[in-house]
Amino acid sequence: MSKTYDAIVIGAGSVGLPTTLYLANEGLKVLCIEELPSEGQGQNKAAIGGVRATHSDSAKIGICLKSLELFSSWEETWGENIEWKMGGYCFPAYSPREETILKNLLEIQKASNLVIDWVEPDRIKELVPGILPESLKGGTFSPNDGQVSPLMFAASCHTQAKARGAEFLFNETVTAIELGTGNRVEKVVTDKGEYSAPVIVNAAGASAKQIGEMTGLYIPVKPDSHEAGITAPVEPFLDPLVVDIRPGADGKTANFYFGQVKSGQIIFCYTPARLFIGTDRDETSEFMPIIAKRMIELVPRFKNLLVRRVWRGLYPMTPDGVAIVDRVEEQPGMYLGVGMCGQGFMMGPGVAVNLVKLITTGKPDLPADVFNTLSYKRDYGSKIEALK
Repeated sequence: MSKTYDAIVIGAGSVGLPTTLYLANEGLKVLCIEELPSEGQGQNKAAIGGVRATHSDSAKIGICLKSLELFSSWEETWGENIEWKMGGYCFPAYSPREETILKNLLEIQKASNLVIDWVEPDRIKELVPGILPESLKGGTFSPNDGQVSPLMFAASCHTQAKARGAEFLFNETVTAIELGTGNRVEKVVTDKGEYSAPVIVNAAGASAKQIGEMTGLYIPVKPDSHEAGITAPVEPFLDPLVVDIRPGADGKTANFYFGQVKSGQIIFCYTPARLFIGTDRDETSEFMPIIAKRMIELVPRFKNLLVRRVWRGLYPMTPDGVAIVDRVEEQPGMYLGVGMCGQGFMMGPGVAVNLVKLITTGKPDLPADVFNTLSYKRDYGSKIEALK
């Protein structure tokens, strides 16, 4: 006989953890199921912790503004330190191309109530001490963005959710989802048991597509992998997280980004020009030579940094690069918080708020016209075939 809950969340990661917490905080009896040994051990564990609202569409900006509100007040709200650092995000520009891109984005960003502006080269040099001054044209700076420890956030969500009655099952793999009358969600079956609930949230990250297939849903999410690294700590000198949107001259990188965490370590990552499609998370031999060259070219003082470790994480991608946050009309009780496209950590709390409000009130936190751009039923464009 299956145990009954008000809601079941599949996935204890960047979206599933805060969703479980906020559902439990609303008084619901919640179960979170995770195939890994503990919370935050999937894509969440690989995140570099940057949290920004400097995006190009109003839905993502709105969600991340909510995330920033929640992250920045987390210790005050929940009484636990998650190493929140409000240092902002800085996007330097070295050519007319970057300047045009960044200035064009300002219009939608400001219209979405993001605090951001174009700043001159001298200000960029203050924000990023030691940055290459030659040809620097300025850049954008959003002071309210910041950084958080992904592992400390995951642990805090887990602790606070349990304190509010949520249950967690780790090392347990979902094998089936059963539907009842009218295709309404009814039961989750795992390799260890059966659990019933009228609400199921698919927050399974890179496994979202496979979970969808259990009820005949096609969820267009396909992961690729990105590599990151962290150095030994150095004296704090860098407040913002820096994003260089220039493509690499060697054709191997689309952009790269770095920041200094509260402990003094420099954390860094790049977007490969040729994506690594699939779930392979083994480190590569090419990552450090490529990222080291780009980092030292931009900030020459980085040449003396000692790298402690590198790792790879997964970006669960949708065809159009936009997350899916929605209810499934043809399967009442099924909700999706998937396809975060590598920004699941920064979007997680904001996505959770919208899912919980959708579940408990029938309406999301975002205005309906903005929220609808995240719809499961939207037109994903011509790239949809590549994910099938």
